[in-house]
Amino acid sequence: MRTRKPAETRKTEIVDATLRLADELGPERLSTEAVANVVGLTQPGIFRHFPTKQDLWSAVAERIGTMMETRWAKAQEARATPSEQIGKLVTAQLQLIQSTPAIPAILFSRELHTKNKVLRKAFFALLSRFHRVVADLAARAKEAGELRADLDPDDAAYLIIGLIQGLAVRWSISGRGFDLAQEGRRLLEIQLTALSDQKAAKRKGMQP
Repeated sequence: MRTRKPAETRKTEIVDATLRLADELGPERLSTEAVANVVGLTQPGIFRHFPTKQDLWSAVAERIGTMMETRWAKAQEARATPSEQIGKLVTAQLQLIQSTPAIPAILFSRELHTKNKVLRKAFFALLSRFHRVVADLAARAKEAGELRADLDPDDAAYLIIGLIQGLAVRWSISGRGFDLAQEGRRLLEIQLTALSDQKAAKRKGMQP
């Protein structure tokens, strides 16, 4: 006799399947029928848990947001300088993208940019929160003399986030042919050096 799974378990399975298919098929080609086939349900079974496809995409955005924010918080727990925490934050974000390649697929999709206003707003809010986290760390790094005194923390955050986004695109179109987190650490070190207070670094005996 077939065992009926709890609703929350089914919802988790459906969101997991949607994330996998968003990577394998692309967000534009993803259908509730394909999701139903993966989890062993009928389409009406999917709609019992998510009445509309929009509801399903909203649950996917919420899942991605939870995964990101959990990693952001963990990266900031470490006892480290603000610049080192920025490095841990960027590494955590890139590791998540590498382990969940549906994220860049969704972020750069037509589904997000032109078709799904609710999804676009959800991701814009998530990226805005990430920007705030990075900017706050940049402000602390500036106060600690690790970054230039004339640097706007918001600008620093935009540059760092741009590095992540550019790397995600290159990683994706290259066939995922390199270690995303490792390359990110290398390029971030160059970027932070360029943004650093060179005079302060020399006074502390640091290498630029």
